[in-house]
Amino acid sequence: MGNNESMHVRNIALIGSYLSGKTTLLESLLYVTGAISRKGRVQDGNSVSDATPESRERQMSVEVSVADATYRDVRFTFLDCPGSSEFLSETYNVLPGIDAAVVVCEPEVAKAASLAPLLKFLDHWQIPHLLFVNKMDRARDNLNDLLAALQAVSNRPLALQQYPVDTGEGLSGFVDLIDEQAYRYHPGAPADPIELPAALHAEEHAARAHLLEVLADFDDHLLEELVEEVEPSVEEITQNLQRDLQADLIVPVLIGVAERDFGVRPLLEALHREAAPAAATAARYRVAVGADGPLVQVLKTTFTPGGGKLSLARIWRGTVSDGMTLDGGRVGGLYRLFGAQQQPVQTAGAGEIVALGRLEGVRTGAVLGTAGEAELPQAWNVHLFFDCAATTEKRSDEVKLTQVTGRLLEEDPSLGWEQNRNTRELLLWGQGEVHLAVTLDRLRRKFNLPLVRRTPQVPYKETITATTLVHGRYKHQTGGHGQFGDVWLAIRPLSRGEGIQFRETIVGGSVPRQYIPGVEAGVREYLERGPLGYEVVDVEVTLTNGTYHSVDSSEQAFRQAARLAMQEGMPKCRPILLEPILQIEVFVPNDTTSRVLRLLNGQRAQILGYDARPDWQSWDQISAYLPQSQMQQFVVELRSLTCGLGTFEWRYDHLQEAPDKLSERVLTPSNSKA
Repeated sequence: MGNNESMHVRNIALIGSYLSGKTTLLESLLYVTGAISRKGRVQDGNSVSDATPESRERQMSVEVSVADATYRDVRFTFLDCPGSSEFLSETYNVLPGIDAAVVVCEPEVAKAASLAPLLKFLDHWQIPHLLFVNKMDRARDNLNDLLAALQAVSNRPLALQQYPVDTGEGLSGFVDLIDEQAYRYHPGAPADPIELPAALHAEEHAARAHLLEVLADFDDHLLEELVEEVEPSVEEITQNLQRDLQADLIVPVLIGVAERDFGVRPLLEALHREAAPAAATAARYRVAVGADGPLVQVLKTTFTPGGGKLSLARIWRGTVSDGMTLDGGRVGGLYRLFGAQQQPVQTAGAGEIVALGRLEGVRTGAVLGTAGEAELPQAWNVHLFFDCAATTEKRSDEVKLTQVTGRLLEEDPSLGWEQNRNTRELLLWGQGEVHLAVTLDRLRRKFNLPLVRRTPQVPYKETITATTLVHGRYKHQTGGHGQFGDVWLAIRPLSRGEGIQFRETIVGGSVPRQYIPGVEAGVREYLERGPLGYEVVDVEVTLTNGTYHSVDSSEQAFRQAARLAMQEGMPKCRPILLEPILQIEVFVPNDTTSRVLRLLNGQRAQILGYDARPDWQSWDQISAYLPQSQMQQFVVELRSLTCGLGTFEWRYDHLQEAPDKLSERVLTPSNSKA
């Protein structure tokens, strides 16, 4: 497809909260456009979108899925995005490449807040979007209350375009507020025009008046017509909707029931009529269409089970062909995606989202080509706050794990791997319990690398609370030269954070200078694992005296003498367990703040304060110190209390003495490392 055809391409993301019905909506869109002849169901595991075993087993989207459909003269590329908060990184990564988003939601006031993070991202990058209120046949809340709740989480004014028709037996149709024509739904078929029910005249009139008022806020001519009570034409209203949506000034709201195809055709019609074509999106981001060479942005990276790499990418400018070179990398295959299917093509033009094969070294988010003055949106970085320890089932797979780790992080930038310095464990970090479970499933299925998972150790430390003076002597006689070292060490505690300090006050050469480094080495070696079994911190050790033998003494002998002295002296200094404390910033909807504060208190946290979250309407930010041992439990309960919305950022802050009950539990023989 060449540049002159880019006006006929639209890339639409289907986003929304978990269980809102995005995948079901995609099935319906594909069915009514003729892209598929039979609709699949999430429950049956045969939908186009949920093509991976991980999605089918959990009956939820865990990664972005792509499918094309043609409606009239436009080829739509739909991107079905995960709704679970644990997989939002997938969604954030692809949103920079779309022309518009359909935000799918349920008709429940209580669930409106779940859209806040997505709407915040869309508003930040000024990405045009509309709302599709799904499952309207199950609506229990008043429509005006629902719209008010949705408006509370949107920085853009909502513009209701359809009003539901309920004849007493549930949802039966809708009124198009643009031309005031009423329609009756039919499962699997287009809606029929009907006469507007008399009982709805007043409600429909009020809803339409509100729609016109929203549009008039951005059009002086329309405002004058309303003031003078002149009825605007359908064409004028449509033009206002198109212009305001494409400029991200308003959020049109449509209704339907995707499972029964209700409202899906009007949604397609609205996308065809009002959503920005690909070329307009490129112009809005200041992409120089006439510049030399293609401009491509990678939205997602996938490795096939056979090891092949696919880079899902938006072509912002120019034409990409199979075999061409992009920023030094050769395109080894060009594909349009339809769920799990790959359709090879030779070329793809500006505006298209396609998969590029074997672009080694190119990561998600990369922009290939000269961007010039373009201001392309970028995904948000996500913070890692849930981890597990992982080891290979087979020792022979350890080298393979190192190789696979890089691919895994390319596929999912919201993951992290680290070798913990204190516990020596290999830790897998992610966004939550389900996220890590899916990752481990992928490692087993896609890379044939099964891992054993366990709860990570807490990197406790220990210190002392008393002083002592201790003597250590190492004497070992062999057939030749012996080994002799003799030291006196003064051990005392330091203030928190002062670390390990070694001093010497030797006078008169009782310990020769060349042996003192051995003493320090012996001290520090012992402190790597103290009497409680953990690394020792905040201790000062002073070499005060000692004796040596002119023949048998050596640096190694004094090293052993120091270890013996530390081994005897440290238990006398009343060692105590220290636990790591994190400083966290928790972000929650303000109607859950009080519950989260109680949760923090129950997790032994020290609350530092809370305030409104900057630039987030109806959200709060809580600052606290949280023991690291409580972190995993806190994540799980925070998600539960906030319906998956609550999140936090963290950093290590300090060590503090562990409570007696915790110390007793950690240091019991079954748990102790000693």
